[in-house]
Amino acid sequence: MLTFPGFRQEDFDVFAIDGLDARMDAIKTNIRPKFEVLSQHFAPFLSVATGDEMFTHIAKHARRTVNPPADTWVAWANDKRGYKKHPHFQIGLWGTHLFVWYAVIYESPSKEIISHAFNKRLEEVIAMVPEHFHWSPDHMQPASTSQKELGTAGVKKLVDRLAQVKKAELLCGITIDRHDPILTDGEALMSRLEETFGVLSKLYTLGNSRGQTASRFL
Repeated sequence: MLTFPGFRQEDFDVFAIDGLDARMDAIKTNIRPKFEVLSQHFAPFLSVATGDEMFTHIAKHARRTVNPPADTWVAWANDKRGYKKHPHFQIGLWGTHLFVWYAVIYESPSKEIISHAFNKRLEEVIAMVPEHFHWSPDHMQPASTSQKELGTAGVKKLVDRLAQVKKAELLCGITIDRHDPILTDGEALMSRLEETFGVLSKLYTLGNSRGQTASRFL
């Protein structure tokens, strides 16, 4: 395993910096080097876990001209040209927490297929995902809800919405508060991330439009 320094309060404080240029400079200096280290480890890790070659995409925020980003992330998808149209994985930061997601966002043309796959085996999805994992309907918002709080009915509602609403999204994973001491322990954090992606890679396989082969993992 690569040596990873973890995240510090200074990394989260980046999102309190005023101005696009100043915040982007801080993201490039403080956070992106850590994303590069994560990339070196998790691109091959996720490739093995999913059976798909995974390519790294670090958010550049290139389209922004005025407003500074409220979060930033590194993503992995099975397409070197981009990730937004594909089910993918993310690690990123808001000012309040770190997030780790399996994500299907609004650009994906596979939302109905994934919704159907999850609905068909919803009980297995619920059993596969630990209660403390969170679900979210919108990658642009920091809020998310634990599976324990949602229950089966709440998860089903999100899964149904993915197929029914044009701009719907579905994210599943974990959040870690910025003050959680695990964030400063690089080795412990990497173990937590590996454990999380071990679960999320099963969701990826279950929703894979090229064939529902997840049964061998469940």
